[in-house]
Amino acid sequence: MEAKGLKAEKEDKELRPKISKIILEVMAAKSHTIPESLDKTALLEDLLSELLGLGPLEKLISNSSYSEILVNGATTIYVEEKGKLRLTPLKFLNADSLQKTIERILLPVGRRVDESSPMVDARLSDGSRVNIILPPLALNGPIISIRRFSKELLGPKNLIQMGAASEAVFAFLEEAVRTKKNVLVSGGTGSGKTTLLNVLSSFIPEAERIITIEDAAELQLRQPHVVRLESRPSNIEGKGSITIRDLVRNALRMRPDRIVIGECRGGEALDMLQAMNTGHEGSLTTLHANTPRDALNRLETLVMFSGMELPSKVIREQIASAIDLIIQVSRLSGGERKITQISKITGLEGDVFLLEDIFGGLA
Repeated sequence: MEAKGLKAEKEDKELRPKISKIILEVMAAKSHTIPESLDKTALLEDLLSELLGLGPLEKLISNSSYSEILVNGATTIYVEEKGKLRLTPLKFLNADSLQKTIERILLPVGRRVDESSPMVDARLSDGSRVNIILPPLALNGPIISIRRFSKELLGPKNLIQMGAASEAVFAFLEEAVRTKKNVLVSGGTGSGKTTLLNVLSSFIPEAERIITIEDAAELQLRQPHVVRLESRPSNIEGKGSITIRDLVRNALRMRPDRIVIGECRGGEALDMLQAMNTGHEGSLTTLHANTPRDALNRLETLVMFSGMELPSKVIREQIASAIDLIIQVSRLSGGERKITQISKITGLEGDVFLLEDIFGGLA
């Protein structure tokens, strides 16, 4: 996949000056038909973006302040900036232009999307995650959702300045990670789970061997001994997929000091809990949930996806003995992302998890 991407990028670099020359020659020949008020340099860039790049998305992707780019068909493009969505004036020329952009997005990563397989997830060369879904599943036309990540690696000081939490909270979290507490980061979509996971991972001592496992590589650990694993979807024939669960099982054979799972969303939850309970302390992961208690209930449900028919009581005992801390993160109405609660499991009372708030009401 990477070789395809490099080849496509090289071809674009070779074509760009040649096509620029042709466009400039045409513009010179037709200069009498081009209004003098028109910015010819901007016109050239727009034409190059349309012919070789990603059309109107080129301008948006080059702007690092946009965290999300959302295309709802050919005529509607939204961006998220500072936690808030807004409609842009940009549009694709037509449906065919949008389709060609989709093809250019997927070609370098060796993926495809069509009527037989109308949904796809991929990772762009800059690390951004992209999801594409086509009609007839998408009624508004092809939908592109691009989630971008800051090239600047945020640390605890940045999050403190942004109001995510206080110095006292991050001092506590740093000590928890250094002393190998198993940590679950819980939150909704876009609440800042991955950003916080990056910061928590930075507290892991440099002498340790860290294995990260993700669907799409987003974590940016700076320690010297990091092994990064990424799952793989099936190929066109529907074969060759490598799941997060496969990678978790394999990671246990790779002599990890720490295992960091980007997001727990399936049967790998059981393997993760078993690892935490059998000598792999200090593991970190995230999952989607709105409260710490919801996170534990969701984790129990995910364990059931493993196919192992375990009694609920056994699953809850595994969770209670494995997870030390649950950090709840939320995106507030104004777009700010904050740590709103930190809880620890103190045990089970019957079938009910006993939770104690260490930091509560932080919103």
